[in-house]
Amino acid sequence: MAEGSFDLKDLEKRMRGALTVLKQEFGGLRTGRASASLLDPIMVNAYGSKMPLNQIATVSVPEARMITVSVWDKSQVAATEKAIRESDLGLNPVVDGTTLRLPKFGPSVTQLSSNPTARAPVFAASPATLAARSAGLSAASTISVPDG
Repeated sequence: MAEGSFDLKDLEKRMRGALTVLKQEFGGLRTGRASASLLDPIMVNAYGSKMPLNQIATVSVPEARMITVSVWDKSQVAATEKAIRESDLGLNPVVDGTTLRLPKFGPSVTQLSSNPTARAPVFAASPATLAARSAGLSAASTISVPDG
């Protein structure tokens, strides 16, 4: 590349990457409302390999403070329960046949307002903000402004 020019496609790719990371971070935040995307990072030992939870079960949110996981194969219920319990999310599923329920999900609204972690979205945005800022600054540094 010649000095004073930059690759717009590369800049767009980096900005989209930062936005994707930000969406994932916000999807995993624990608020007073349950979110099915919170379980996206969970991997289950099924059929001899690790598989994403959404490939062996249906994750839904029937109520504001409950997540249900309906496992398709009855033989995978125990492995799914174990994967959820051992995740870093601090969730304790209640098994009901092939359905796992995650009740009383998240803090109440009053706990959120009195808890400093309620401001967690600000901290979650920091890595994505830094990535976007870095991409913009690197593009800006290659653009030469004529004197005059």
